[in-house]
Amino acid sequence: MLYDKDIREPLFDFLEERYGKTRIIEEKQVGRSRADVILVRPSDLTGIEIKSDADTYARLERQIKDYDQYFDFNYVAAGSRHGIHIAEHVPPWWGIITIEQEETGVDFYMLREAAPNPNRRLRAKLSLLWRPELAHIQEINQMPKYREKSKVFVIDKILSKVPEPLLHEQISQELFERDYTTIEETIRQYKRSR
Repeated sequence: MLYDKDIREPLFDFLEERYGKTRIIEEKQVGRSRADVILVRPSDLTGIEIKSDADTYARLERQIKDYDQYFDFNYVAAGSRHGIHIAEHVPPWWGIITIEQEETGVDFYMLREAAPNPNRRLRAKLSLLWRPELAHIQEINQMPKYREKSKVFVIDKILSKVPEPLLHEQISQELFERDYTTIEETIRQYKRSR
């Protein structure tokens, strides 16, 4: 029986080996769900939902709707208990990684590659960024600062000014650079400069 804790670290190794330059962000709120894994790549974000052998499908329908708003690609990483039937529970654009317990450890199999997510909303994807990260995107695109405006207002302005392909790259770059050890001070400095 494979549990979430048995899957995570080997899964991260599998993803880094497969995709090269990546950053992994764990347990991020997306809509009413918590994304198990966000795989940041140079120009896209991939959401990964882990379904260990101990999990059920009870929340999967809602999770699919939430993941589909935020990510360019989505995968479900399913333990052997779910491997045979998981394709019946996720949309055809979702990729499927199956996980098997072997004597030497955990093995991963790419059952189905993810296709581009037709439901992704760039506004939702941009909302994953913190306000100082949005401010940096404004700065590098020579936009006004809009310091007194809401995050939603700033996101709408960015969407209206920055070409989409460039914006995907800039979102990824901000997430590659995100430093959880200094964010409290970064936010404090941002608020002081308002």
